[in-house]
Amino acid sequence: MTTSPLSSSSVLIVGAGVIGLGIGWRLAAAGCRVHVFDKGNAGLGASQAAAGMLAAGVEVEPGEEGQLPLNRHSQQLWPSFAAELEAASGMEIDLRTEGTLVVALNADDAARLRFNFDLQKSLGLDHQWLTGGEAKKREPYLHTNTVAAIFSPGDHQVDNRKLAKALRIAFERAGGQLHEHAPVAEILTEGNRAVGVRLESGDFHHADTTVLAAGAWSRAIPGLPDLARPPVRPVKGQMAALRMDPNEPLLRHVVWTPSVYLVPRRDGRLVIGATVEERGFNTDLTAGGVMSLIEGAWRTLPGIEELPIDELWVGFRPGSRDDAPILGPSGLDGLVLATGHHRNGILLTPVTSDAISDHILTGRTSDVIRPFGLDRFIRKAASNR
Repeated sequence: MTTSPLSSSSVLIVGAGVIGLGIGWRLAAAGCRVHVFDKGNAGLGASQAAAGMLAAGVEVEPGEEGQLPLNRHSQQLWPSFAAELEAASGMEIDLRTEGTLVVALNADDAARLRFNFDLQKSLGLDHQWLTGGEAKKREPYLHTNTVAAIFSPGDHQVDNRKLAKALRIAFERAGGQLHEHAPVAEILTEGNRAVGVRLESGDFHHADTTVLAAGAWSRAIPGLPDLARPPVRPVKGQMAALRMDPNEPLLRHVVWTPSVYLVPRRDGRLVIGATVEERGFNTDLTAGGVMSLIEGAWRTLPGIEELPIDELWVGFRPGSRDDAPILGPSGLDGLVLATGHHRNGILLTPVTSDAISDHILTGRTSDVIRPFGLDRFIRKAASNR
């Protein structure tokens, strides 16, 4: 059994996805002693499974307007964040800025699309309404049935797998210590304070601050008092990737269809996602799930019929009770939360990395993340009594 010494600038982070690594990179670059622990390989959870869309605009739906300022703020951070990360890691993460199309294939689709368009315009989003012909000028291989589309010039994409690799490199180059295959058995507390973690190996690690960034697994880690336990659950998503000719791709924009989204990569991969299933940590790829992905893509982009299947996989989004992230103080001294990002983990990586690291370094909670604290669930419960 080993014990790491307490340091006035020491931070332990549970979870080595893009959120944990992003926070770790910022803190290590600021001079903190940072250790990141993961039960498996870094970046192979939701960060690996994601599609990498930065869709603050087109994803806005009724009831989700409250998260738009956070999402747009993070979206605006992405160009500088990407440039800084590429310089720190020495590798490209393929931030693409062609924009996003949301297409309608019949009159009913168009009516729903117009409703969302009007909502999004009312929120100040710079979206454009396109006829079917105008949409096909941007993407010639769309189905001839395409009757209308929204074009969002500000919604982009990044290669999430490259992002995770780059964050790992940048974190370690900044002096951070990464511990893979080191599952945390318990958050250690003394009185009303978190003081570190105990690993399943029996090793103890102590620090001034512990950050819980374990995604869909955050709620299950023992040792937390009930009031500090984030209400996060796994939301299963099945996904697929096909292989296009990178020199003559069928798509260049991210495209949202009535049932799936399509994300083209520079290397020719076409990512198709994703099912939304409340199945716990069930890892099965199902015939119905895969069929719904391929059929949904084919109805909008019939040229995929001849493309080879490159990969099929399952991921687990960390969904909170209101599907918004849980960021900042936990109510337990020394424990900070950065979890519950649901489908926006990649989009929110810059703002989460910056705001959580700033909170740890200064004690301040920025206005942009203040509405997303754990205490909102406590306030809501009290108001419902």
